[in-house]
Amino acid sequence: MLFNSYLFICIFLPITLIGFWLLGRILPRLVPLWLVVTSLFFYGWWNPAYLVLLIISVGANYLAGYTIDRQVGEVRKILTVLSIVANLAFLGYYKYANFFVSNFNNVLGQNWTIDQILLPLGISFFVFTQIAFLVDVYQGKVKEYNFINYVLFITFFPQLIAGPVLHHHQMMPQFKELQEKKLQPEMASGLVILAIGLGKKVLLADGIVNYVNVIFDAVKEHVPITFAEAWLGALAYTLQLYFDFSGYSDMAIGLSLMFGITLPVNFNSPYKAVNIIDFWRRWHITLSNFLRDYLYIPLGGNRHGEFRRQINLMLTMLLGGFWHGAGWTFIIWGGLHGIYLTLNHSWQKLRKSWGHDIKEVSFWGRIGGTLLTFFAVTIAWVFFRAETLTGAIDMLDKMLQIPTSAADLSLNLIQTPREAVIWVIALLGIAWLLPNTQEIIESKVMFSEVIKVKAKSILVDLSHLSIRDILKHQEIGYFWIGSMLPIIILVTMIAESQIVKEFIYFNF
Repeated sequence: MLFNSYLFICIFLPITLIGFWLLGRILPRLVPLWLVVTSLFFYGWWNPAYLVLLIISVGANYLAGYTIDRQVGEVRKILTVLSIVANLAFLGYYKYANFFVSNFNNVLGQNWTIDQILLPLGISFFVFTQIAFLVDVYQGKVKEYNFINYVLFITFFPQLIAGPVLHHHQMMPQFKELQEKKLQPEMASGLVILAIGLGKKVLLADGIVNYVNVIFDAVKEHVPITFAEAWLGALAYTLQLYFDFSGYSDMAIGLSLMFGITLPVNFNSPYKAVNIIDFWRRWHITLSNFLRDYLYIPLGGNRHGEFRRQINLMLTMLLGGFWHGAGWTFIIWGGLHGIYLTLNHSWQKLRKSWGHDIKEVSFWGRIGGTLLTFFAVTIAWVFFRAETLTGAIDMLDKMLQIPTSAADLSLNLIQTPREAVIWVIALLGIAWLLPNTQEIIESKVMFSEVIKVKAKSILVDLSHLSIRDILKHQEIGYFWIGSMLPIIILVTMIAESQIVKEFIYFNF
């Protein structure tokens, strides 16, 4: 079941909301259970076998956390380590078994085989979330062990498939308030953010996907491509991935707000980053924080000298790349970002030794840094998207060649080359120049005239209010609900006019 489908928008979401509202007024203590039931139904819609695995994982980790909390000393530590290893083994079997067997065969000249293993949806996200929970239990940060709340923490449908990666302390107080009917749904806010995210997905990301597929499919089939085609494909994918995953994250936040739950922001205009360190503070923020808190810092972080810090950065990014997928292309993608980060830290250290304030960057320095960072990120995305290592290398070879003739600048594989170029330029403009979702919500009202809305026979002057204030105003909320529902339906119709496309991170 996809967020960008009629089934979700017109059937699943309304039924879930109606049940949420009714129980909230009659039996608020049952609201978390209702959300658990609907979330499990949402997850099991693709394949009931997935649901069995998810339930086993959730139950086992809850029991592990509960047991660890009641132990002390070395026993507590051993149980925590064993539980984390079990989670990694679970993830490793379903996600990496075929990869390891294939590589062992290549190295040892064997012909070992295993049945093709079906990858459960969202396994990388719910396993990482539960590993974070176990570490938090070991560190004494977990104070509540309500089973229903824990299941909801892992399975809450807006974030279950593709994140964000959550922490126990972020969600449990909200679930408690939900049961006590202290948490008020922000229906209007949620609808606005949901509509923005849906638009990013079906209008922008899906609008450019065909140009991505044409180029990368050609590379996969060893069809010769030109310099211009290679760059068009790389830039198109760079933009498709951003608007696809950013759109999902917006939709997750919007959907959660409709139930009174606040999820952490996962994107903050990463293509505006002035360096690669800044990029990783803006891109997939919750995963970046997880890798920092549960991998980079335990490895030693920057506490043991510069050389050790660089090694820790490389290991963290290599494992972060491997988390994304079972393939050498993902490992190389992570390795490239590890190299980028080590170079960036070394450059900042050098600038400090020259007496420069690294926080102060001139206007032209910001422009140059943003362009250089975007170039480096785009190069790395080629490995992320290419289905084979050879294909990625072939494409980069074309991208880094200096064009010597008009033929190198042709777009022979694209049926509508002018349209493709316009798409790329337009999306670059949106990513670089326009405010992101949270900036839109936080900003002042952008209308040139004073807006007045009549609700319940009251005229409300909105000229001095921020959009957040407007959305929280009950009467204005009705106005926004009436305004955004047609937009959501319209965007959904656009999505349904073609084949409904899954979100890219569903594969990870």
